[in-house]
Amino acid sequence: MLSAEVSLYPQKTTRASEIINDSIQSLAQQGVNYKVGPISTAIHGSEEQVWTGLRSLFERASSVGEVSMVVTLSNAASED
Repeated sequence: MLSAEVSLYPQKTTRASEIINDSIQSLAQQGVNYKVGPISTAIHGSEEQVWTGLRSLFERASSVGEVSMVVTLSNAASED
């Protein structure tokens, strides 16, 4: 299992919230478990699911324009 905390920061736009919310929807299509928080999204799953989810999140956001993405990864067992 792998987990990630990820934050997206769309650049040069007034539609940041829309871009973030749309990008988060791409996670549902990847079959990865995720929970949206106030400043980041937690993602949990197999290594393949998490890496694929992160890639889809970034690709969806960057298809609209410039974006920065900050990710913290962990392979430690979750207490959830």
